[in-house]
Amino acid sequence: MNRFFNSSLQTKIISVCVFANVIIFVVNIFLLLGINSMSNDMDMVYQDNRALNELTKALDEVQDSMTLYLSSKTSDSLENYYISAQKLTNLSGELDDKITDLSYNRMERNIKYMTGNYLGEVEKTIDTKRGRNVEKYRAYYEKSTELYKDIKAYLTSLNLELFVSNSESFNTLIKAFRYFEVVAVGVMFIVMIGNVFIITSFVKTIILPLKKLSDSADEVADGNFDIVLPTAHYNDEIGIVIGAFNKMVISIKDYIEKLRESLEKEKDMQEKELTMEAHLKDAQLKYLKAQINPHFLFNTLNAGAQLAMMEGADRTYEYVQTVADFFRYNVKNRQDTVKVREEVTLVDNYIRILNVRFSGDIGYDKQVDERLLDHKMPSMILQPIVENAVNHGIREMAGDGRILLKVYREDDNLCISVIDNGKGMDEKTIEEILSGTRNPDENSYDNNGIGMDNVISRLRLFAGRRDVISIKSEGENKGCEIKLSIPLEEN
Repeated sequence: MNRFFNSSLQTKIISVCVFANVIIFVVNIFLLLGINSMSNDMDMVYQDNRALNELTKALDEVQDSMTLYLSSKTSDSLENYYISAQKLTNLSGELDDKITDLSYNRMERNIKYMTGNYLGEVEKTIDTKRGRNVEKYRAYYEKSTELYKDIKAYLTSLNLELFVSNSESFNTLIKAFRYFEVVAVGVMFIVMIGNVFIITSFVKTIILPLKKLSDSADEVADGNFDIVLPTAHYNDEIGIVIGAFNKMVISIKDYIEKLRESLEKEKDMQEKELTMEAHLKDAQLKYLKAQINPHFLFNTLNAGAQLAMMEGADRTYEYVQTVADFFRYNVKNRQDTVKVREEVTLVDNYIRILNVRFSGDIGYDKQVDERLLDHKMPSMILQPIVENAVNHGIREMAGDGRILLKVYREDDNLCISVIDNGKGMDEKTIEEILSGTRNPDENSYDNNGIGMDNVISRLRLFAGRRDVISIKSEGENKGCEIKLSIPLEEN
């Protein structure tokens, strides 16, 4: 069955038409055979009467030919006698001579025997006539005539009895024939209804998928792709078209979805770039402002002058070069992203400058995975974090301050930790910094003007998530760790 439904439309249509016509043809053949059978039965009903009529006619011909010969004695009449006698002999030989209890069977047997006797008497009559024995042929003639009359009486009686019996059978056959006509009409009606049902069901299996396909196509044409796609039950031409339509709708829907996601990502990236650019410009402006801060410049140059007096020109040159590199990075670097290597170098220069100014009071260690230094990160991030650790952690503690800078990989993240042994932070301060609600004093110490809120905002924009930065502190005077988790870009 599945093989039929999966075949082509042409094959299915031809098969259904042939099947319907074959059913009608077979039913008509059976009906015709039934009609022919009943017609033959009806024809055979009066076969016995026709046989008796033939026998009666042959008996009359023998009697007439005998009488004609007796009166004329011509050769033609004698020939007619022999022909009719032979015919009567043949017909009487077909009569049933079985012994039964039925009256018409007994009469039929008597007629057969009487016919034989009659033919014998007629033959004697002819022979005596030809021998010119007038007295004998008259006696034979009278006897044969008497037998003739008796046989005719028997034939008439038997014919009448058979006619009555056969008429009853004929009426029974007529009723059966009428019943057969009703049955035939009913069968033809059922076959017609069956063919209509088969053809209608078949057409429905073709039209229904096309209608669903048409409705779905109208919905898609109106821009509605969130529809229940029509189902292709079979692999015919309609199933192939439905399958192709479904693939097309899914492809268009996926394309629109990807296009929408691409536009949203592009929009987010544009917004992110604009925001980062604004933050970067703000940072650059604050760095420029810091460069002309008399207090910061005075302290820096004063430390350089003291160093020049105390030591030779080489260290002075190194110090001045370090300061120059530090300011050169801040002034000239206007890119959104830089290599981790550049940010680490900036921290190195910053700590070196501070240690010159404060006579090496800040201990500085690094644990850096060299393989990660060429990855990208936002610019002007690490130095403000280290500056914040120095100004708000180390300077306010008693004893030597230490800064540990770690660069390592954790899962798929580039992790950078700035760890100090300063006074630490309480949970409230950490929450304020991470939420951007803390307002630090930007004029304290040698602040370069870039606050932690700017750093955190740019980090979150760059990474596309909020958990890019975390701050941990075990309590007062137990130091603090600021950890950055930046997703590693795909190579």
